[in-house]
Amino acid sequence: MKFPAVSLLALSVSMTLALAVNPASAAKPTAPTFDPKRLSNDVKVLSSDEFEGRGPATEGETKTVDYVVAQMKAAGLKPGGDLKDGKREWTQAVPLARAEIKGTPQVSVKVAGKAQALTQGEQIAVRAAQNGTTAIDIANAPLVFVGYGVKAPERNWDDFKGVDLKGKIAVVLINDPDFESGQGDFGGKAMTYYGRWTYKYEEAARQGALGLLIVHETAPASYGWATVKNSNTNTMFDVVRDDPASVHPTMEGWIQRDFAAALFKGAGQDFDALKKQAATRDFKPVELKGATLSAKYDVNREVITSHNIVGRIDGAKRPDETVIYSGHWDHLGVGQPDAKGDTIYNGAVDNATGIAAMLELARGFAKAPAPDRSIVFLAVTAEEKGLLGSEYYASKPLYPLGKTVAVINMDALDPHGPARNFTTSGSAKQELLDQLVTTAKQWNLDYVTDPKPEAGHFFRSDHFPFAKRGVPAISFGSGNDLVDGGLEAGKKMEDAYVADRYHQPADQWEASWTFTGMARDLQLLYTVGHDLADSDRWPNWDSASEFRAARDATASDRK
Repeated sequence: MKFPAVSLLALSVSMTLALAVNPASAAKPTAPTFDPKRLSNDVKVLSSDEFEGRGPATEGETKTVDYVVAQMKAAGLKPGGDLKDGKREWTQAVPLARAEIKGTPQVSVKVAGKAQALTQGEQIAVRAAQNGTTAIDIANAPLVFVGYGVKAPERNWDDFKGVDLKGKIAVVLINDPDFESGQGDFGGKAMTYYGRWTYKYEEAARQGALGLLIVHETAPASYGWATVKNSNTNTMFDVVRDDPASVHPTMEGWIQRDFAAALFKGAGQDFDALKKQAATRDFKPVELKGATLSAKYDVNREVITSHNIVGRIDGAKRPDETVIYSGHWDHLGVGQPDAKGDTIYNGAVDNATGIAAMLELARGFAKAPAPDRSIVFLAVTAEEKGLLGSEYYASKPLYPLGKTVAVINMDALDPHGPARNFTTSGSAKQELLDQLVTTAKQWNLDYVTDPKPEAGHFFRSDHFPFAKRGVPAISFGSGNDLVDGGLEAGKKMEDAYVADRYHQPADQWEASWTFTGMARDLQLLYTVGHDLADSDRWPNWDSASEFRAARDATASDRK
């Protein structure tokens, strides 16, 4: 298999980085050199306007699949997707339920007899119904505040306490009850799954609510209103379910914090006071007396087929044992215009960087002799719609999860210069993370635990569907202690991205991006994956991990 020639520039960059970060590593390289220019080009192509924001089931998906498959073929990979007539294809078909609001939704609230029309994307962000309904017609539904919307028997916690939500709209806070104080029954600042918006919609459906509105606040959500608006007012997707109403109430949406506070005040309640009460086990649901919501809009609903893209290198000795590198190829597609009138959500950092990284790793592995175990490069769809592509693969794996050694996920990597550290989404204790931390010492890279555990990143990346089924899995994150500028520069860059680019049309490729940090980090990720693929080790979760039992249940597969 041919490997594209490494440019002199890339070789020079790699040697410079190696000497700067770890002088000893220059004498004993442990991984191939990865090309910053090639990384830049892949990101530039995938995030160009021509790819229309890489929305699932659009022309942008077709172009993305064609490009990624072409690069995998050029690298020397084999197709690793669905079996057809005894042969593997390059993709795995992923059936999805697509829902889209027709026109502009008509939504209003009435407080003390006074009606107020709400503007989609301003005070409220209404999602297209995913419970199977195609016509929403809600008239004067009562509003009930149910705290954080959590029912956790194992924590002796119930925000609902027997309230009847039939025909009513529940209003909840984002994140966990511990967020404000940093201590309590929900892991302190670190978000549990109860803090995720996906859980809150599911629980509202289980409680029989007609609808659920989540109050947005930037700190506990970990992103601004622009992200909420752009992520929830466009086309919605879900996996195809036998009973979608069991996990989706009829109406789902978000409301701005200031609007919520005014709404509560009009109903004779103090938002901040109720928020403090909601952080306690004794909280009881509060009906917002005299406050109702009305909504009318139609929804186009259909089942479409999107695709995961799958390339493979067969293991030389144990090809039925698999190491997976993953990342999502999709972004938000075409949506509402920003202040400049741009409607294409290009998704350069999120996540053209992860796909570019995957392609570079594929090129590196294809150049080397085949390892003992197989390597799968899995580019998944519909991450932005709730990790749907990875959830589909994990629920219907092409290669048995019991013999999947590990998953290394890459999402929104830093395209600038190198850092002295790195992180992961969440910090669940497991041997795979231990190996990553130990291997990183070859480059004098320090590991820092997830700097924002309250953001719940562990539940927001494509490694999670694998983790909850027991497969050792991590999602790698670029460091913030930059070689050029230190922590101050790294934090400034990170904050600016979240505020000005994340899930916005401004997430575009920049000619100034050097990609030298990614090129160095890929040496670490390559080494970890290669060492696993050339060994007979099976990393596991810590004995106290909530994922250990699921892994141990498949132990017989690994004998």
